[in-house]
Amino acid sequence: MKYNTKRTIAIYSQGIWKYKISAVISYVSMVCAIIVGLIEPLYFKKILDITASATDKTGVVGELYKIMLIILALEAITWVFWRLVDFCSAYFQSRVIADLSVRAFSYLHGHSYSYFTDNFGGSLVKKVKWFTSAFENITDRFLWNFLPLVTSVAFITIVLMRTNIWLGLGILFWVIIFIVINFVFTKYKLQYDLKRTEAETAVTGLLADTITNHNNVKLFNGYFGEVQKFIEASKNLHISRLFAWNLGSYFFAVQAALWIVLEVGMYVFAIHLWSKGLMSVGGFVLLQAYVINIFNNVWNFGKNVQKVYESLADAEEMTIILNTPHEVQDTLSAVPLVAHAGAVEFKDVGFNYNRTRAILEHFNLSIKTKEHVGIVGASGAGKTTVIKLLFRMHDVTSGHIIIDGQDITHVTQESLWHAVSMVPQDPILFHRSLMENIRYGKPDATDEEVMTASKLARCHDFIMQTQDGYNTFVGERGIKLSGGERQRVAIARAILKNAPVLVLDEATSSLDSESESLIQEALSELMKDKTVIVIAHRLSTIRKMDRIIVMDGGKIVEEGTHQELTEKKSGIYTNLWNLQAGGFVQDRSEGEVAFV
Repeated sequence: MKYNTKRTIAIYSQGIWKYKISAVISYVSMVCAIIVGLIEPLYFKKILDITASATDKTGVVGELYKIMLIILALEAITWVFWRLVDFCSAYFQSRVIADLSVRAFSYLHGHSYSYFTDNFGGSLVKKVKWFTSAFENITDRFLWNFLPLVTSVAFITIVLMRTNIWLGLGILFWVIIFIVINFVFTKYKLQYDLKRTEAETAVTGLLADTITNHNNVKLFNGYFGEVQKFIEASKNLHISRLFAWNLGSYFFAVQAALWIVLEVGMYVFAIHLWSKGLMSVGGFVLLQAYVINIFNNVWNFGKNVQKVYESLADAEEMTIILNTPHEVQDTLSAVPLVAHAGAVEFKDVGFNYNRTRAILEHFNLSIKTKEHVGIVGASGAGKTTVIKLLFRMHDVTSGHIIIDGQDITHVTQESLWHAVSMVPQDPILFHRSLMENIRYGKPDATDEEVMTASKLARCHDFIMQTQDGYNTFVGERGIKLSGGERQRVAIARAILKNAPVLVLDEATSSLDSESESLIQEALSELMKDKTVIVIAHRLSTIRKMDRIIVMDGGKIVEEGTHQELTEKKSGIYTNLWNLQAGGFVQDRSEGEVAFV
């Protein structure tokens, strides 16, 4: 925790340093505004002393007016300093918050595929939000509370010591004791603030998870069970939150008692000084003004120290993320991948999941330029792992993956993803317009290029039937579209990207016959002049592949064309094909009957 707190402060300090001029101006202006504001009571003291001792009122009026002019000038100077504080602090804080948001966003998205599968999306969103909010809270406390407190105590101590050294030292000693008690208490309370933060994260994660899976909650009668889980999570949060809040209440009670001691003690001592002629009537007014000033600053200090620690606790989770090295990183010598032919080779590849569970061992596969290869096998055979390794969602444990003679671990990830495109089984779209979703494959594409890709993907017609055409928003994850429509949008995006290597992951497995027919036509357009890898459970979708790879236990156990593999009477592919032979369909392209 101590390291993370220091790291959080270091990150925030780096952000402020970028805008150091405006930050320094705001801090210096704050100090000047406080000092000038504390000088004013000295002149009010002088007014009271003059009026209390004056025997000729007419003779002192001119002097009093001069003092009022000085007070007016001080007020004007104070006004200028406060405006500088307002505008300069707003300038650097708003920009640092924006920079921190970008930094958190950029680093978070740099984490690997497995990182996001291990964390709730809602929790990650909360961590980013709290990280920036914590900066705002901490800088506000420092600028508007801690800096005024230090400045006020220092100035007031010096002024009161000129009246009586013990009066000034008494104030200083009391403030030091008060601050020490605050720090000790807040450090003790911090551990419970962390528990509260963890409980809030759990509640947020559960809420996000159930909202994302709201259909499952309804369709599988999970409502009451999920409600019970949320009740338990909320109960844990309630217990943590109540205990932390009660600790704060106990401390405020002690703080109030300390304040009573200061207030009564100072005035008793002031009366003693007055009785000996060492303090004037104006001195009482000055003391009153300064005691009230210290009261306001110190009382807020106690509360704000706790808020700072709470903010540090809130920021810690994002700080941990920023301190967690990316699982998959570009090497220092990484260069852009130059891929035109699209030849792919898996060379003696091994991959262990969580370092212990072996998924692939000595996996070798060579795919020629523009060759169409299907990969089949039972669940858990390693098909999906092969694709994830190709996209560097994970790094290989051993061996090499080579595209056009270049090891993908030695090229930049961005260039790799530019060279390899994918149409997944269940495409997830952004909650943006159809135009934006398709253009995601090529951000600089013109509207005409987007529409051309849409026509090739057989989705232009249904897009034009929507209310706003290409400006229609598709809803979260593309929920407003049917499965077939999402698939065709994803294919249009891939056509627009036009990468030399294409991966299809069960792109038609969950569609009705009419949608599948349209998508098969679109896929034919997409696969032209590309190296294609198709992951399939429905074997009918890969019958025309140049080569079919059969995997079992992370290894290639059979390979060949559909015809060659079905001729093996006891082969795995033959068994899979026979299991799926449940009827007949007319093969549209060959005009012959085929099993599906």
